[in-house]
Amino acid sequence: MATRGQLRVYLGAAPGVGKTYRMLEEGRRRRDRGTDVLVGFAECHGRRLTEALLAGLEVVPRKQMSYRGASFTEMDLAAVLARRPRVALVDELAHTNVPGSGNVKRWQDIEQLLDAGIDVITTVNIQHLESLNDVVEKVTGVIQRETVPDEIVRRAEQIELVDMAPEALRKRMEHGNVYPPEKIDAALGNYFRLGNLTALRELALFWVAGKVDEQLDRYRADHHITTTWETRERVVVALTGGPEGETLIRRAGRIAARTKGADLMAVHVARSDGLAGGDPAILARQRVLVESLGGTYHQVVGTNVPTALLEFARGVNATQLVLGASRRGRLAQIFAPGVGVTTTAESGSIDVHLVTHEEVNRGRRRVSPARGLPAARRLAGLVSAAVGLPLLTVALTQAREHFSLPNNILLYLVAVVGVALVGGLYPALFAAVAGFLLLNWYFTPPIHQLTVAEGENILALGVFLLVAVAVSAVVDLAARRTGEAARARAEAETLSTLAGSVLRGERPLPALLEQVRETFGLAAVTLLERRPDVAPGAERRRSPHAWRIAASVGGTPSTAPSDGDVAVSIGDDLTLVLRGRPLHAADQRVVEAFAAQAAVALRQERLTEQAAAVGSLAEVDRMRTALLSAVSHDLRTPLASATAAVTSLRSPDVAFSAADRDELLATAEESMQRLARLVENVLDMSRLQAGALVMHLHLISVAEVIPRAIDDLGEAARDVRVQVAEEVSEVYVDPALLERVLVNLISNALRYSPAGRPPLITVSEHGGQVEARIIDHGPGLPVTERERVFLPFQRLGDRDNGTGVGLGLALSRGLAEAMGGSLLPETTPGGGLTMTLSLRAHRAACLDGARR
Repeated sequence: MATRGQLRVYLGAAPGVGKTYRMLEEGRRRRDRGTDVLVGFAECHGRRLTEALLAGLEVVPRKQMSYRGASFTEMDLAAVLARRPRVALVDELAHTNVPGSGNVKRWQDIEQLLDAGIDVITTVNIQHLESLNDVVEKVTGVIQRETVPDEIVRRAEQIELVDMAPEALRKRMEHGNVYPPEKIDAALGNYFRLGNLTALRELALFWVAGKVDEQLDRYRADHHITTTWETRERVVVALTGGPEGETLIRRAGRIAARTKGADLMAVHVARSDGLAGGDPAILARQRVLVESLGGTYHQVVGTNVPTALLEFARGVNATQLVLGASRRGRLAQIFAPGVGVTTTAESGSIDVHLVTHEEVNRGRRRVSPARGLPAARRLAGLVSAAVGLPLLTVALTQAREHFSLPNNILLYLVAVVGVALVGGLYPALFAAVAGFLLLNWYFTPPIHQLTVAEGENILALGVFLLVAVAVSAVVDLAARRTGEAARARAEAETLSTLAGSVLRGERPLPALLEQVRETFGLAAVTLLERRPDVAPGAERRRSPHAWRIAASVGGTPSTAPSDGDVAVSIGDDLTLVLRGRPLHAADQRVVEAFAAQAAVALRQERLTEQAAAVGSLAEVDRMRTALLSAVSHDLRTPLASATAAVTSLRSPDVAFSAADRDELLATAEESMQRLARLVENVLDMSRLQAGALVMHLHLISVAEVIPRAIDDLGEAARDVRVQVAEEVSEVYVDPALLERVLVNLISNALRYSPAGRPPLITVSEHGGQVEARIIDHGPGLPVTERERVFLPFQRLGDRDNGTGVGLGLALSRGLAEAMGGSLLPETTPGGGLTMTLSLRAHRAACLDGARR
């Protein structure tokens, strides 16, 4: 099996920075060193300097392919595999192959070459990476149809960024080194604006920086390097789950903010024995705070907190570590240095910040201890000690001749262990003391006295008592730890289920409250919000009128905190009220974590509602403003022309010739027709948006409707050319609405067509669709504006007030879609705009109906 080839990627910050040029330069360098290099595919875009680099390189002829009546060229993958060069140059990694090719994407072709043991050098632009697709669309307004999975590029052995200053790239375009002269102005004014290029450049730099970080982390791990390399500032803040955490987070955030690009990371070290090391509710709030500051939250498990903390910091290559000053008093610090002092001493090259806070010298936070064994087992232990020890004593006194004192001590020790297993610490201590006394009274000379004659017997009894007490303590501690670990595991599972239910739910807040209700078996859970007109005074807060229900699940909701069995306060304005049964103190910690998340979910829900409301109001305001603008300008223009013509004709002071009268009447008629069309468009658009448009569908040929539409436009459309293919199916549409669509489209094409190049209308049928193309050779439309052109009441900056209210294309698309068709803009080859109206062919519709 051949060794897999290596991939080298030239990553471009933007189109035109010189990726293909660099790829071909590298190919020539390797050829000059004696390497077998083959050009599998190179797209030079007519750039002569790039084409010059192909001279002397072996190039595989492209494969000719046909699709939908057009001819295309693609890389001949089979020829490259058969030739088996050492290195293949393959341009445009994200390219989509013509249907009928062996692979859908070119990166799949490259994967085959790599699997065959061929090294590949390729190119790709940052906007084609799948993870950045939506970001690039927001920045540039252009949807990238061709993308490549990030993992394909990340797996490359070498990635080289091809960068150029935005100003230099724009200069290069102005000199004609990127696009033909006729496309330069449109490109510079749209995709290649200075802001767009700067944003794309920053995206490329950050993406490559992330790749470099991965390589650095891999190198450090492979070479077992644990010391910090200060290649990038990373600030780690240690959280204990105490209230001082917010102070530490904000301080760490300020430290990170001083260095642009610094990472902020918060870490909580959980005990490896499963014991709770912090308040879950406090940690949940602190996690929200960290993420709001742009940081990330992490949790690690470790027995030794300083060691676990430093291992994490070194693992992420942190440069600074923020810790809180010790909460313990000075006397306690004498016997044990504490986490802060130990971490500072062992931190090495990591800078440690010990931050004072309000909890200093207040002592450690006390976590409520687990209750250990239940009362029933402790009672059973006492009973077994009270009954078992006397029985054992009676049995041993009857067999005194057969057992020595050491044997008796071992048997009593077994009895104490049994009591410890049954009842825990206190029954075992009672059994140990009682056993000590019974052994002394009945089996240690002098018998029936609490004195010991021989020294070795004193030692034996003392060892018995110590062992019995130690075993009792160990058994009881194990029981407590088991209970605590089980509770910690249950809390973790509950919180994990909480996170999953919130993430999966379409409405996080109701899902979260329902999870609380189900987890604790409650009748109702209510989130109360204090009314804004009520002050947060204690007396007023207890009143039912001071609260309103923000969300509720289960039975009858609570209207005040006093209505429930448990009330968890979330600041001054929110309270989570649980009704159904009281909760144990240990359960309330988990409920507080739920409450903190409920506050976050409520805030997100409110923000979503506000965004939706603002968006709707903004749209209504935009439509109102646009309509007023249309009425004040576009509708007034034909009215003014018609009024002027009629007023002139009625004037007794001027004697008009017959030709002048005809011209004025024609002006008035044309203005009134234009006014009628504008009013009809506005009315039809309102009916369309209200869903009240009535259609009368008939079977008709599109070719029959085109002449009527041209006639409606009068003399202005006399030069429009029409080409209809043979055997075009009929369509099932409303003829009057189809005529309206064509009139609007042809009128728009006439408006922007240059003199001597009238629009062309073609009708053909492809794949069950009848397509009418209205083609003009005007200034065209930037790709970024192709969807905006279909919005009502806009003309993309057109200041000609006689061109209409900006409803023609919006109405045309709406009518086309209402009749089951579509209307899409395309670029006319050679410049201009082509509007493609697609309608379902009646023949195809019949075939589909027959199949069903």
